Amino acid sequence: MKDAHRSLPTLPPLELDGAVDETTWLDVIQKMDETYSQLVADEIALEQKNAELEQSQQFIFSLLSAMSDVLVACNQAGEIEEINAALAELVGRDEAALRGTRITDLLAGDASRARLRQVLDTPALQKSGLTGGTVIEVDLIDAQGQAVPVDFNCTPRRDARGRRVGLVFVGRPMAEIKRAYHQLREAHEALKRTQQQLLHSEKMASLGRLVAGVAHELNNPISFVLGNVHALQRYTERLRTYLDALHGGTPAGEQARLRAKLRIDHLLADLPSLMEGTLEGAQRTADIVQGLKRFSAVDREERTRIDLNGVIERAIHWVCKGTAPQFEVHWQPGEPCWVVGHAGQLLQVLMNLVQNAYDAANGAGASPPALWITLRCDGQCVRLHCRDNGPGIAPEHLGRVFDPFFTTKPVGTGTGLGLSISYGIVERHGGYLSASNAPEGGALFTLDLPAAPRSE
Repeated sequence: MKDAHRSLPTLPPLELDGAVDETTWLDVIQKMDETYSQLVADEIALEQKNAELEQSQQFIFSLLSAMSDVLVACNQAGEIEEINAALAELVGRDEAALRGTRITDLLAGDASRARLRQVLDTPALQKSGLTGGTVIEVDLIDAQGQAVPVDFNCTPRRDARGRRVGLVFVGRPMAEIKRAYHQLREAHEALKRTQQQLLHSEKMASLGRLVAGVAHELNNPISFVLGNVHALQRYTERLRTYLDALHGGTPAGEQARLRAKLRIDHLLADLPSLMEGTLEGAQRTADIVQGLKRFSAVDREERTRIDLNGVIERAIHWVCKGTAPQFEVHWQPGEPCWVVGHAGQLLQVLMNLVQNAYDAANGAGASPPALWITLRCDGQCVRLHCRDNGPGIAPEHLGRVFDPFFTTKPVGTGTGLGLSISYGIVERHGGYLSASNAPEGGALFTLDLPAAPRSE
């Protein structure tokens, strides 16, 4: 600033009336110096403001250019004042050519123009605030002259004094959204089909274990009945021969000899036991079928009172008879523990727990694989514990054992849905299924179910 002061031209002395001392001249020069300094500071500040304004304009321009949604700003009369690059690309027209034209010129069809004019002519529809503006559906004319559906959000634009000076329309072409929605729907349908296939696979696996147990259990009484029937068939042929001899007038001596040869006395003594054994085998078969029907996994809507002891016994029976004949299950039925639910679904849960315990213990090489089951009822809740002698559950897996498709079994030996389905069944019964590691080793699964109200 001193340099600027030294650069001031030297003025010739003025002829003034009266005497002007040196102090007055120094004051004048000082005031001039202050005024000049203020002018320089104002110029620097103005340059900074211009730089900030350019940065703001560049920032706004970059935002408008980066927007994938189309944007149109117009005045109260509907004349376009500003657009973004997305709109210019969509309609295939230059930004400069669009400025000053009416926004209705971009629309296809009288219905779209009528909807837009209604918003322009109705201030009440030009909403603002946190709830956003009015949304209207219109068709824009794209670069190929085709109608493109767009959902426009209309909000008012105000000046520095808060006066409404125009409107801003922001929207996205619906073709892109419809395409994305179609892809999402296809992916969802594919996921549903895959889920149904996996659920079917798990149900078939449970059915396979059940069928294996049923087939093994039915084999004994059916084989017994078949053996007795074959014996009865042989006895029938001998009785027919003896009776033919009696009715044919055979002499008494020959009848006695034939009776001894055909062992008729032994046959008659053996018939009651054969008939009794056959009836017993048939009854055992009928009981097995009846039990299978009672615990069938058909998802009926009605729920009944069920003693959980019977469900546990049946689950142990089917698994051990089917896929785990060497499995040692330590279980002793106690007092009835009544719950309300679907017998077939609860049987599926118990079979999954028993089968998983065997797989874990057998896979770890436990000899013999074993399972301990305890059941108790405290009046309000029925609690069941299943503890195996396997390796237990890894800490990093404890939080995931009930996740769908999670399994630690080798590929091809498990779907990872058994425990997930069981968890859902227990939850629908108002209960809770949890997993932990027992202090004495092995995995511990705890099943809690609401106790059934006391029957009258």
